[in-house]
Amino acid sequence: MNRTHLKNQLSTLALSMFRKDFFGIYHGSISAKTESNRFLINTKEAIFDDICDKNLIELYFKKDYRWKQASIDSNIHHSIYSQISDAKFICFSMPPFTTAYSLEHNIISPKDYFGYKVFGNIEITDPKQFDDWYERAQSEIAYYFQSKKTDIMIIRGFGVYTFNRDLHEMAKKLAILEKSCKLLMMKDNSKTDFSFD
Repeated sequence: MNRTHLKNQLSTLALSMFRKDFFGIYHGSISAKTESNRFLINTKEAIFDDICDKNLIELYFKKDYRWKQASIDSNIHHSIYSQISDAKFICFSMPPFTTAYSLEHNIISPKDYFGYKVFGNIEITDPKQFDDWYERAQSEIAYYFQSKKTDIMIIRGFGVYTFNRDLHEMAKKLAILEKSCKLLMMKDNSKTDFSFD
């Protein structure tokens, strides 16, 4: 596998997603499986509009000193890669409309053509409490993907985890989901009565 090309792909996607506000400063994660027992992931200090070689680190499944420099999400990515063979790329993002929509709803039912065709209905997972979410997330996210036979998970008030065999396909699905949620929120807001009689 050509790691230079892979790093360039991750960098390009990260910049695009940062510009769309899917990633924040130091918030989010993106990774690519490089071999059966290792993967590239952003470091803790990565700023997503300028991902370069020093912001990406290759981790072995067996933990060593490098794990301390890697993203806080590394354990979750490791869990998904080690349990789901179709996962070649993983992304954790916080698309603003999708995350906002998740706060007040249990299901996303896209009303636009592309959202409907790609997703149909998508359930929103409630993490219950945030206090111990990162301890539970490692096992719960991989379990969710396997048990629901899906490649996307929307977590209320937290964000979206997704994986795919193809980086562009993964990005496309996130973009369609975000556009669908934006349209749903615009539709809901248009029903609000702002008159003062």
